[in-house]
Amino acid sequence: MALIPTIIQFVIAFFGAYFVALWFSMIIWTYYDIRARSQDLYVHIFATALVVVFNVFGLVLYLILRPRETLAEAYERSLEEETLLQEIEERQSCPACRQRVQPDFLLCPYCHTELKQRCPRCDRLLLLKWDICPYCGNTQLQGAPSVLPRETRGPVVPATTRR
Repeated sequence: MALIPTIIQFVIAFFGAYFVALWFSMIIWTYYDIRARSQDLYVHIFATALVVVFNVFGLVLYLILRPRETLAEAYERSLEEETLLQEIEERQSCPACRQRVQPDFLLCPYCHTELKQRCPRCDRLLLLKWDICPYCGNTQLQGAPSVLPRETRGPVVPATTRR
């Protein structure tokens, strides 16, 4: 007769220890999960306290309320978006007809709009909005004299003989 109450006490103690361990592991998991999803200390405390106070129901509430993505996923997504934006910005298009053009095109092959000009001193391609050559320092203002005297700039090659 004394054996049955002892077995019942052992089973109750075993399941009690199991549920305490389960509850403690839910608290630890919640804490690590919210740390991966938020940097706000108050959110960390609130989410962990939710599970501490309400046990399994608190965990269900946390799973409903938690942020959708982790900080690492958000960072990766922002890097992907930034890369896509950079690719879009690098693609050049004609300002007149909006057709895609190569970065080294002097004229648009579709509408013949002038896209760039050549530096008279170093013969490099320059954007039309630039007023100075970033490669040699030659002034590119229309009708304005160059920074350097003509003798030091070198010979000007006519546009018809250039490659």
